[in-house]
Amino acid sequence: MKRVLFAVLIAAACSGFPAFAQEPVIAASNAEELFTSPDPKLHANKQVAYHIIRDLLEAGHWDMADQFLSEEYVQHNPNAASGREAVVKYFTEVLKVEPKPIPEKLGMPITSVTAEGDLVVVTYPREVKDQKHPNGGYSTTWFDMWRIVDGKAVEHWDPALVGESPDLQPGE
Repeated sequence: MKRVLFAVLIAAACSGFPAFAQEPVIAASNAEELFTSPDPKLHANKQVAYHIIRDLLEAGHWDMADQFLSEEYVQHNPNAASGREAVVKYFTEVLKVEPKPIPEKLGMPITSVTAEGDLVVVTYPREVKDQKHPNGGYSTTWFDMWRIVDGKAVEHWDPALVGESPDLQPGE
């Protein structure tokens, strides 16, 4: 009987039933604190990621990209070509991002920041609209990962799909 019950539970878990009881992804109360480390190298790498998020992604100051992105920046997001110039063009000409004042603190909710070696991974709460879901949407996680060399990001990964540019700003 236990084997049958176990088999039924495993089959139900693997059958593709949607998980409607999931817990929401929550942002950290102090995002800036997550971009620090007692290790000087990891701290410096986290700070590069911080400035990419705050100065470039949030404030749209792509004129400052040379401070944080290498010229040969390798882009694994399928919507933007590799190279710093191509990434700047994507944000300024394709997405039409306009610069605004650089905030004192991040406005973008951050869940976690992990640094190991030359990699920094930042995760964000992401709310997805889905009319098939009982509440009209669900909570999940977005991430960006950068490889940092000599104080600049040289490579970037995220889970973007072609044509996707999610708004991770609070309240969206």
